[in-house]
Amino acid sequence: MFDTLRPFRRPATLSAPAIFDVPRRVALFSGNYNYLRDGANQALNRLVAYLECRGTDVRVYSPTSDTPAFEPAGTLVSVPSVRIPGRGEYRLGLGLSAELRRDVQAFRPDIVHVSAPDWTGVAAQRLARTIDVPVVASLHTRFETYAQFYGAGLIRPAMERHLDRFYRSSDMILVPTAPIADEFAEQGFADRTRLWGRGVDRDQFSGRHRNLAWRRSHGFQDDDVVVLFFGRLVREKGTALFADIVDRITTSGVAIRPLIVGDGPERRWLAKRLANARLTGSLSGDELGRAVASADIFVNPSITEAFGNVTLEAMASGLPSVCVDIPSGRNLLRKGTGMFYAPDDIDGAVAAVRRLAVFSDLRSTMTRAARAASEEYSWDKASKMVMDAYRALLNQEHGETVPTARPLTRSISG
Repeated sequence: MFDTLRPFRRPATLSAPAIFDVPRRVALFSGNYNYLRDGANQALNRLVAYLECRGTDVRVYSPTSDTPAFEPAGTLVSVPSVRIPGRGEYRLGLGLSAELRRDVQAFRPDIVHVSAPDWTGVAAQRLARTIDVPVVASLHTRFETYAQFYGAGLIRPAMERHLDRFYRSSDMILVPTAPIADEFAEQGFADRTRLWGRGVDRDQFSGRHRNLAWRRSHGFQDDDVVVLFFGRLVREKGTALFADIVDRITTSGVAIRPLIVGDGPERRWLAKRLANARLTGSLSGDELGRAVASADIFVNPSITEAFGNVTLEAMASGLPSVCVDIPSGRNLLRKGTGMFYAPDDIDGAVAAVRRLAVFSDLRSTMTRAARAASEEYSWDKASKMVMDAYRALLNQEHGETVPTARPLTRSISG
């Protein structure tokens, strides 16, 4: 059981300036920093690059792989890990060895930032208390929702208790949307919760990359209505619901063609389930931007999203989106940029996608609105939110107050 949160006290051996401008050193702990590409590690790598460009030295502790998905920002230190049973593409950090604890202490961080509530994250919190360094925790996905997708719904209460202890053992909590900040405030975390939004590369994701030749090369006709799913092909992203939506619309007599961009353990199942789908596998860079922009409608059926990076990327590409009505979707999709349906309401999902498939004028209107709305989000703005949060936390000991997140009902991109 964790200790209750106590204010940190900087050790006398780590003399601090009267006011912190930027932290000098940050120790970041991640469950997946670069061995697979996902929305969480995209945000973390963007943050580390931003911090280091502004004079902060960042040391990252994470499970690693012999075949990483991309080059990491910052200095990456491998932590002991094992493959997760049933999800072998992911690794579970096993904590911090004595050698790693000495490495962290020798680094002398001003901030310990934990981004996953695994054993390594918990060990990092304990070590931070030992060396009297403040802890920042960031939320990247709704872990408590995962159990239902793997026949383990009975363990959800235990997961929620663990997450409560994890966040209660942190001095500051970074959440990606204002609705989630409100949830944390209702649970008693208002005084330590701040917003960390996300950004989008509007050059990579843009409607100007729409390419009829690319569509034709993948078997789509120019007048086909292409419905897109993209991201990790795993159960918790709603792959089964996407397949059901496509089936229901097709059997209703409305012609749509599914496009699935991404890879993961559900790829083979999806290929069998949706015989008329085009599966591209994992794409990145210009290839990914071209594939997304060449679709007509984006569907995000996931209830595990904390922010919904893929929805923002679809918006920047000019796609109208259909999303489940949860905080991540409500935060991004405003009137005129997409449509919602209630959780577990497949009829509502089918009706929304079907309407967009039938009415091309509605799609065109939403295309313009979605692209315009994406302009509010940039990675520099998002990363600056974290830098400001670090600065506020470090300056608490000098009498400054950390603003709470509850009053922040404005867009998280501001």
